[in-house]
Amino acid sequence: MAVARSELDLTAPGEIALAQEAAQLAGRLPDLLMQSRLIANTIAHGIHGRRRAGPGETFWQFRHFQSGEPARRVDWRRSARDDHLYVRETEWEASHTVWISVDRSPSMYFRSHLSQVRKIERAIVTALALTDLLVRGGERVGLVGLMRPSARRTAAEQAADSFARQPLIDDDVLPQPETFGRFSEFIHIGDLLSPLDEVEAALTAIAARRVHGHVVQVMDPAEETFPFSGRTEFRDPEGGLRFVAGRAESVRDAFQARMAERRDWMRRLSERLGWTNLVHHTDRPAQELVLALHMRLSMAGGYAQGQ
Repeated sequence: MAVARSELDLTAPGEIALAQEAAQLAGRLPDLLMQSRLIANTIAHGIHGRRRAGPGETFWQFRHFQSGEPARRVDWRRSARDDHLYVRETEWEASHTVWISVDRSPSMYFRSHLSQVRKIERAIVTALALTDLLVRGGERVGLVGLMRPSARRTAAEQAADSFARQPLIDDDVLPQPETFGRFSEFIHIGDLLSPLDEVEAALTAIAARRVHGHVVQVMDPAEETFPFSGRTEFRDPEGGLRFVAGRAESVRDAFQARMAERRDWMRRLSERLGWTNLVHHTDRPAQELVLALHMRLSMAGGYAQGQ
């Protein structure tokens, strides 16, 4: 996505400025971790329990003993209360591996006057809040390219430290399919502004490993409303391309139509893969995104099939 700035604005970040912004972001990680914790604490988590019978320790229900079952399954204390034999069932609590991928490419550092935060900050806060929630629910969470899967209570702190050590990468490279074990869960958070054929190839290859995915496109509101007017310079922070529009408002309709077409394409790709798809704007509260993702993870079938 091209970053738009007035031609008179000479502060458009180059490589040195981006490095400085990345360093500033790393310094802000403790604050972002605290923000993510506050968000996680406001969301009731119930991801871990499946409400399905299976191996585990948490009591779910009693049911009538069925002919042919081993007698050792009978709960004799409960059965002594009446004339029926009962079996004590526990809730299925198999742990999953959830991989979270955060786009840390230069385009994620864009922020317009319409938002209070950069896209990268919103993506990291979301990843940290989800890590906290998932680990509390008993899941194993890993950060693609940064942190191996962990179920420790300190996983969110580990994740924040990992982001602080490597807050910026050169381009938006989607994970390799070999990263994931079969039936794992995958959440990608980024602006998804790479060429569509590259996005499709990468996500299709990951889905082929029977990975269930959730794709989150984080956008600055200016990247869709296109509020620019007059003589404006547009710069691609990753490719270095520049374009000067004499009257930026003259291309607004075409730009908005192109973005709407791209969103629709992403939605159809997600549906074809059996994945979920979300678009989030950084002028909206972070908890809206975390809650929406949490609900999708908690839905029946939201976890990878085959568990």
